[in-house]
Formats: sequence, structure tokens, C-alpha cells
Amino acid sequence: MNSDFVPIGQASKILGVSIQTLRNWEKTGRLLPDFVSAGRTRRYSRRRLLSIAGLTNQEAKEDQKTTIAYAWVSTNEQKEDLSRQIELLELFCAKNSFTYEVISDLGSGMNYRKKGLKKLLDALLNDKVERLVITQKDRLLRFGAELVFTICETKGVEVIILNKGDGAVGFEEELAKDVLEIITVFSAKLYGSRSKKNRELLKKLTETAKDQL
Repeated sequence: MNSDFVPIGQASKILGVSIQTLRNWEKTGRLLPDFVSAGRTRRYSRRRLLSIAGLTNQEAKEDQKTTIAYAWVSTNEQKEDLSRQIELLELFCAKNSFTYEVISDLGSGMNYRKKGLKKLLDALLNDKVERLVITQKDRLLRFGAELVFTICETKGVEVIILNKGDGAVGFEEELAKDVLEIITVFSAKLYGSRSKKNRELLKKLTETAKDQL
């Protein structure tokens, strides 16, 4: 018999499925033998099986989910903290033998269009993430972290927080900076107003925010 054709036993090994699965595929028309002898012996083209196996492996590779380790800081002054976060995340993922990708952001906590955050959300929504690892809960988003966690729960994504302390001091400092940022954005409009009351309100808000820094 031509070695280019193999019996059902060899075919099942090449494809990595059981003989019964091949028989079921034949019944449903999914994969038919290349020919069947008078004695009902089935033969499959080795070349065709290898091609099918290659496509199957490629599909499995494309469907493979990964671990995403996400790090974020809001200002350039915190770049050292960002580096520490990334180092901790890499050490943890490597120690646990995860297939992982580190995504990091540097930008305002009020900015929901950060490049890294958008990449993370796209991966979550497209079922590409097996688990999400962050150093602290407030290293994900200033506001809206619970929404991301809900998406993870819906998608069956495990969330790992390395340090479950609340990090309240850092949070309050960065929140105050975000408030100052909001005030700055609207300050021109407020100062442009004829209302002395608006100008006084702006001054008080600015002073309150700075007291938190």
C-alpha cells in the first residue's frame, strides 16, 4: 500500500483525536476517508491529514488566552514607581510560569483613552485574556475599576491583586492632582465669567486640592 495513505489508527494519531471521533466525523461528513476498501478498511491521505493538523494547531494557537499584567501611574514624577510595578508583575508572572504580556500606562487617572487601557479592554472583550494581574486595585483606574472587574467576571477572567492594601495615601494625593487638572481645564471659562462668585469658588477648590498634595 502506498505510504502516502494511512489507516484510521495512524490518522487519529496525526490529528490527535480518537478513532471514534474520526468515525463520527465520517458520519457527519466533516472528514471522509480518501478511499474505503471492499473490506471496509479506511485509508487517509497523510498529506491531507498533516495539512488539517497544521490548521488545527494554528487555530488553537490563535485561540490561546494569555495573562495580562497591567501597570499605571499618572505623572512623569512616578516613573520609578511604574518601573517597580512592572518588575513586580514580571517576577510574579515568571514565578508562576504564566504566558504573559505587560501593558503599562502613564497618564491622568481621568483619561479613559489611554493606549494601554484601550489595549487591555480590547483583549478582555475579545476573549483573549485568561487572567489580569495588577499590583493594587487603584493601579487599574481611578474611577471605574469595578466595571473592569465586572467585565473580567463576565468573561471568566481571573483577577490577581498582588497587594490588597488600599493604598489610601497615594490615592488621595493622585486624586487631588486629578481635581487640579479638572479645575485647570475649566479655569479659563470660570475666569472669563463676570461672576465674582465663580472666581471665588474656583479659588477655594484650587486651595482645597493643593492642601491634599
